[in-house]
Amino acid sequence: PHIEDGTLLFIGATTENPSFSLNNALLSRVRVYVLKSLTQDDLIAVIERALDELSLPLNSEQKKMLAQAADGDARRVLILLDLLTELVTAGETLEQALQAIMSEGLRRFDKGGDEFYDQISALHKAVRGSNPDAALYWLARMLDGGGDPYYIARRILRMASEDIGNADPRALQIALNAWQSFERLGSPEGDLALAQAVVYLACAAKSNAVYTAFKQAIHTVKNGGTLPVPEHLRNAPTALAKQMGHGKNYRYAHDEPGAFAAGATYFPNELGELEYYQPVERGLEIKIKQKLDYLRALNQSAAPKA
Repeated sequence: PHIEDGTLLFIGATTENPSFSLNNALLSRVRVYVLKSLTQDDLIAVIERALDELSLPLNSEQKKMLAQAADGDARRVLILLDLLTELVTAGETLEQALQAIMSEGLRRFDKGGDEFYDQISALHKAVRGSNPDAALYWLARMLDGGGDPYYIARRILRMASEDIGNADPRALQIALNAWQSFERLGSPEGDLALAQAVVYLACAAKSNAVYTAFKQAIHTVKNGGTLPVPEHLRNAPTALAKQMGHGKNYRYAHDEPGAFAAGATYFPNELGELEYYQPVERGLEIKIKQKLDYLRALNQSAAPKA
């Protein structure tokens, strides 16, 4: 209430996303401004203003080098100028000092904030969009910026299941192999294994059919209550369990024609027979769809007539 009635004047600056860090009540009472990265011309203007107080004879090309190294951050360009001054004062030539600063390879990368998740998102979307070149770029950006390669490996594994799925089941194994290869090799040798997996996933046939089907199953479970397991599907390890009817009338698929018990039911009785998984017409799921359509047709033909 003190902010709302003006008793307190609230001014803040943060590198975090305020929509995550502040609650909705506070966000609704403030105005949020997003500060964008400065352009190279903006940074050169900052450099020239700072040079009024520094005795550094930088030419236009050297100013551009500093602006590029600052990566859109005015604070960083001032820090670089301070470092440059210290090195020159310590006896190094201007060229030597510039080379030392440039070799640090500074990149703007927030390992736990928006930059991190934005770049992970870009990598995932490039893979999903079947663009191996863009996927390699974002992978390189993250690794160059100090991103956790093990987190990246986990996300690549997730991509294999979410966006490729059964259209190309090899993608999951390749992603897992890349993770394990990185664990054995470390960086930088293991980086190539991650790159190989990213390229394969980007080029692979795409399907989110498993992802979508599992979401639907989760929705059913969360909204359907605790439904009992049908008697014929229950385990019957003891004589008492068998006496209670557990496992009675269960049809052992291997004893049926084609190892398929047409018309058998496997859902709770209250749900009926649902169809979550809908394979797409891409990759291996083309054949999976053909087989599943055939089996579902057998089920329908074996179902009791109304």
